[in-house]
Amino acid sequence: MHTLIFDIGKTNKKAFVFDKKYKELHKSYVQFEEKQDEDGFPCDDLDAIQLWIQKTLTALLQDPNFDITAINFSSYGASLVHLDATGKPLTPLYNYLKPYPPEVLTSFYATFGKPSDMARETASPRLAMLNSGLQLYWLKKTQPEIFKAVRWSLHLPQYLSYLLTGVPLSEYTSIGCHTTLWDFENQAYHDWVRMEKLDHILAPLVPTNTSINRKILGKQLKVGIGIHDSSAALLPYLMAEPNPFLLLSTGTWSIALNPFNQELLTEAELAQDCLNFLRVDGNPVKAARLFLGEEYKTQLRQLIQYYTPAPHAHRQVEFDPRLYAKISERPGYLYRFKHLNTSWQQPPETQFSGMATFEEAFHQLMWELVQLQIRKAELAIGSGTVNKIFIDGGFADNKVYVAMLAHHFTKAKIRTTASPLGSALGAAMVVRDKTVGKKFLKRNYALKKYKRQVVSQDD
Repeated sequence: MHTLIFDIGKTNKKAFVFDKKYKELHKSYVQFEEKQDEDGFPCDDLDAIQLWIQKTLTALLQDPNFDITAINFSSYGASLVHLDATGKPLTPLYNYLKPYPPEVLTSFYATFGKPSDMARETASPRLAMLNSGLQLYWLKKTQPEIFKAVRWSLHLPQYLSYLLTGVPLSEYTSIGCHTTLWDFENQAYHDWVRMEKLDHILAPLVPTNTSINRKILGKQLKVGIGIHDSSAALLPYLMAEPNPFLLLSTGTWSIALNPFNQELLTEAELAQDCLNFLRVDGNPVKAARLFLGEEYKTQLRQLIQYYTPAPHAHRQVEFDPRLYAKISERPGYLYRFKHLNTSWQQPPETQFSGMATFEEAFHQLMWELVQLQIRKAELAIGSGTVNKIFIDGGFADNKVYVAMLAHHFTKAKIRTTASPLGSALGAAMVVRDKTVGKKFLKRNYALKKYKRQVVSQDD
């Protein structure tokens, strides 16, 4: 009994096969050139994705090494596929970074209420096209003839499932991901959705662990309805760890996820890019985002250009307690960030002259980035407490980042994970709907305990 998962990211499109104990048996991936929509803005090539899924599915179902009995999909959010009555896509797969017409946005808030009220009620910061509900409003106002032909609008994970089942459905994790569609206080679609009659084209809402039986190439298969990738990445931790924890899912975006915080968002939190997701069972997950990886890459390039260290020197930097003590007592900040806003005064440009070595400059960079990460983590934690902090993704291997977080969150156990499976494993678990224990994380995620070091400026 094997499970096939298609994990569709913005860059890599991956296919995994897991056995019944969720051990990876197969992995393949592909990248596609982006297309352009009617305005010339880049977007994912939906036709290429569909063709690759069909070819991969056929090959793996016919491979004698596998006995695939279940299939599911995970993918990024804020992307909708608009289908006509025959099930054919009517538009390109619009990019969530596509500029949103200011006049349409102004019209939306003039009709339905202040941006701050809408953000608070829907737990969705004002993100324009990243709010997929606003994509629907935009389509209705700017392409009315196409909108009239829409029978169903499906989020990308559910559309991929629809390709195999022919059953249009919606589920909580995609509907509840900064879409501006869901009223978190009333646990239903927001009033504006019904006023615009968008609920007529949003497919029936069902639990994320729903599956549909289909016979494909002579095999009886259990086909999941898809899951939003951030929620899928959280699921293995949630199933294996019953006590309150925080997950820092790091990469280009670092997202602090707290599935144990049930507090409604405040306007102040929303202004700091804090939002709510929905879990597979419809309960909220408090999250706070930080464009950490992008800023890190930008600053690292300047660091390397200034200090010209050995190749890949940043990967070898060990946490130095004395440097940490020195930097944490420094009165000012030395970096000028490009992508991140801070609450402190940044210098006009990065002050490399104030840092004697590459190692000191790297520690200073990480210290300033970690100050922002701490604030995001504390937003997600809220008034409660967490017993553990799991760190996965690219920064789990950054020893300076991990150590600095550990020295701030002294009452929480810090665990780094080395699992490359991410959202694919969560998608497999939700379609199998099988419980796991604490040992599952240790066995499959290569958990490492972090031991705090003594911090002192003394030799």
